[in-house]
Amino acid sequence: MSGVEKKMGADVSQADAPILQVRGLSARYGKVNAVTDANIIVPRGSIVTVIGGNGAGKSTMLNAIMGALPAAGNCSGSVQYLGSEVLPWEVERRVAGGMSLVPERRELFGSMSVEDNLLLGGFRLYRARKPGWKNTMEEVFEIFPRLRERRAQEAGTLSGGERQMLAVGRALMAQPELLMLDEPSLGLAPRIVREIFQIIARLRSTGVAILLVEQNARAALQVADYGYVLETGEVILEGPARELADNPRVIESYLGLGNTRKDAMPV
Repeated sequence: MSGVEKKMGADVSQADAPILQVRGLSARYGKVNAVTDANIIVPRGSIVTVIGGNGAGKSTMLNAIMGALPAAGNCSGSVQYLGSEVLPWEVERRVAGGMSLVPERRELFGSMSVEDNLLLGGFRLYRARKPGWKNTMEEVFEIFPRLRERRAQEAGTLSGGERQMLAVGRALMAQPELLMLDEPSLGLAPRIVREIFQIIARLRSTGVAILLVEQNARAALQVADYGYVLETGEVILEGPARELADNPRVIESYLGLGNTRKDAMPV
């Protein structure tokens, strides 16, 4: 996908550097600590997941990385994106630099058509007069054929799975280099969850790096390359996703004692 491939001409050290490196990130609301001293690395072209239960601090971590904490929240530490410290940056500057967040609530414009929602996702590129920006819509339709079928339909009339597809497609319209997904499976039927995660796995081939936050640990670990386990705001485990899926503590707490490889979701 144009806009998300690795930049040509970069030196080897820059190309090998992670697209996102979070060090000692702490976030709190008032006096309540939501995330404490978290360290996360997202290599280029990879899928990294952060799993944990409800209230573990996963969404807060994403919002802190994106600079989207509410007024009552504040954070400290280091968030380096493409080698630049972005913690002091406003959300708009992070978006302009190629960071994109699909929030848990999806936040679509329900009375507008699917196509218009997608066009709004690419508005920044249109305003910057980037040549060929609108061609990205055709690429989004190739990833999500159902959106093409419903391009004239109001977003508010879509099914839950289709709304999630539209939210991801709108984010891709901005041609991000880092795509962050907050609970993409939330509220979806198991069959639709399977479809959404198959799409997430295929997005790896576009070159975009993905930071995936999920309660559905089983599905997340099956598509991810590397994973982190967050509990009460702290990273307590990390490792290759396949190793985490076999970790007894992860199995007991997040996958269920009956987890076996034969239960794996095909992607």
